[in-house]
This record gives sequence, C-alpha cells and structure tokens, in this order.
Amino acid sequence: MGQKIALAIKAEIIQKEMETLYPQARCELNYVSALDLLVAVMLSQQSTDVSINKLTKTLFKEYTSLEDYVNVPLARLEADLHHIGLYKNKAKNIKAMASIVKNEYLSIFPNDQDKLERLPGVGRKTANVFLAEWYHEPRIAVDTHVKRVASRLGLAKENDSVLNVENILMKLYEPDQWIKTHHQFLFFGRYFCKAKKPRCSECPLINQCLKPFF
Repeated sequence: MGQKIALAIKAEIIQKEMETLYPQARCELNYVSALDLLVAVMLSQQSTDVSINKLTKTLFKEYTSLEDYVNVPLARLEADLHHIGLYKNKAKNIKAMASIVKNEYLSIFPNDQDKLERLPGVGRKTANVFLAEWYHEPRIAVDTHVKRVASRLGLAKENDSVLNVENILMKLYEPDQWIKTHHQFLFFGRYFCKAKKPRCSECPLINQCLKPFF
C-alpha cells in the first residue's frame, strides 16, 4: 500500500509540473477531416510530425475523399509519399483502409477500438490517437516518447510493454486527464527529455528521474 501511495504522489507531482511546462499541449498534426487525421497518424509512424505536416500540406489538397485513395493507382500514391519512411507499406495500408471504411463502414469512421485496430496499418497507438483527437474519447496513446518519459520518471519499468505503460498511466490518472496527459508526456519527451540529449541540467523533474544524464 505504501508503494502505491508513493507512486500516486509521484504521478501528481509530475502532472502538475507537466501542466506548468506544457499547458497547451495538443496534437501537432495538421488535419481538417477525420480522413485527414487518420491518414496523418498512419503516416506519422516512424516519421516526425514536422515532416508529415510538410507532406500533407499538398497531399490533402489532392486527396480529399476516401474515393480518391481507393481509386488512385498504388504506384501514384507511393510516388506522392516517397519522401517519408516506409512509404510503400504506408501507401498500401492507406488504400486498403480507405476501401474498408468506404465499403464496410459506409464511409463513417468507426468510434470503436477493435474496428479501428482491424484496419490495415492501424495499431493500438494510432487508434488511441484517432479516438482521443476526433471523438474525444479518453485515451492515453503510448508512443516511444511517452514510454521513455514514464520509464525515466519511475512511473513504469524500462522493460514494460507499451500496453503495460498505457494501463499503468490510466490507473494513475483520472480519465478526464488522459488525453492531456498523453500530449504533455509526448511534448516532454519530444522537446525536453529527449532520447539522446535530455536537458537534465535544467529539468524541473530531475528529483523524480531514475536515469539522469549528467
């Protein structure tokens, strides 16, 4: 019981500091429609949001509907995505996703975790981001940044799976905090507690950190 209380106190301290650092943390991918959002999140896998926003600035003008992705030749879509990593696989998955949503879900993006995860190229993190951002469903999407921050700050273990980290954070924070917690942990990992050059010397959470880099 003592460990649980200590962990809860630590989680609260971290949350308050994150709120001070990143009160306006939000999704940084640019989109207008649900289609834009899901495609952008699918494209962002192993790519930076900056590179995806640069790509989608023109891509979303050319592809404005599910039909556009369904009907475009695969080679053409691959050519439009070739500046980002894994572009061939992403092009194939986006076409397949668009076809399923159009034909099986009557062009309505499902508000359902399992249905989303059954779409080609949509894993748990992508589904969580989409549900939180478009449908405002309470979710904590765990990517490499969130996982790293949770581990370094002692909320999770370094060898915990992504799903374990997600479950741990959901138990430590209230559902109405989940979406913002995801974005704040992501911002902290992306801009402050970086993988290779964390800003430990100026970190306000250094007393909570298990692996300071000095």
